[in-house]
Amino acid sequence: MRNFNKNTITDAVLERIAGATDPRIRQVSEALVRHLHAFVREVRPTQREWEYGIDFLTRTGHMCDDKRQEFILLSDTLGVSMLVDAINHPVPEGATETTVLGPFFVQAAPEKQPGDDISGGMEGDAMIVTGSVSSVGGGPLAGSVVDVWHSDDDGYYDVQQFDKIGDLAMRARFHTDQNGNFHFWSIKPAAYPIPHDGPVGEMLEAQGRHPWRPAHVHFMISAPGYEQLVTHVFVAGDEYLDSDVVFGVKDSLIREFQRCPAGRAPDGRMVDGDFFHLNYDFGLKQIASSARAA
Repeated sequence: MRNFNKNTITDAVLERIAGATDPRIRQVSEALVRHLHAFVREVRPTQREWEYGIDFLTRTGHMCDDKRQEFILLSDTLGVSMLVDAINHPVPEGATETTVLGPFFVQAAPEKQPGDDISGGMEGDAMIVTGSVSSVGGGPLAGSVVDVWHSDDDGYYDVQQFDKIGDLAMRARFHTDQNGNFHFWSIKPAAYPIPHDGPVGEMLEAQGRHPWRPAHVHFMISAPGYEQLVTHVFVAGDEYLDSDVVFGVKDSLIREFQRCPAGRAPDGRMVDGDFFHLNYDFGLKQIASSARAA
């Protein structure tokens, strides 16, 4: 077959795809072709615009390295990451809602002990985080793995300033105690703009959007037989809660970071100056097969 035009090219491509032996590959490929061709027909890009689009994606790829993932930023800022999250993580009553992983997660977070200070000596307002992990409709989950990470007082993550600080900071991995509890010290995070010196920032400017995220602490929590939870807890009252550039805010994930006077902290230690306290109790849902077996 040959001599395709704007009316016949889509069916021709779909016919070529029909030979795919994997049904999922065929389904995804056919949907991609149909929607991409429909997009082009609706937008009717000029040749110059199409070339710009290809260049935009090429530059997006060139911005990716071991410290920055521009394609994740692109997915996040177009709302695709949250859409994929919503499709894959229906939340039963009592389970903590999920949100995006974000581009600053690091696999090799340092293991810390309960009550450790994970700030790495970064300047900022002292903050104690307390919380618990339990099963939806059940009891505490002892030994759960709790990964945490957050920005500093200026809105930067450790990996964005590694050349200056020389080590990981404001991130750690904890294990819950026999009652499902955990706690640690750090500094209160600030709102921050996502990296916007690349193609994604260029796109946001063209769309008339700001690059800011409200202040938050990231959590990734795992326990055997339960779905891994990836979420944030946001600072109540932050000016960007209703315009988060990655569409990640949910009401259930907003908490007061309560200012406390000098004195005895929730973990019993004496603190010389004012500090902030965040408390959040997380609920995990069982993996479907585990729920059926229970």
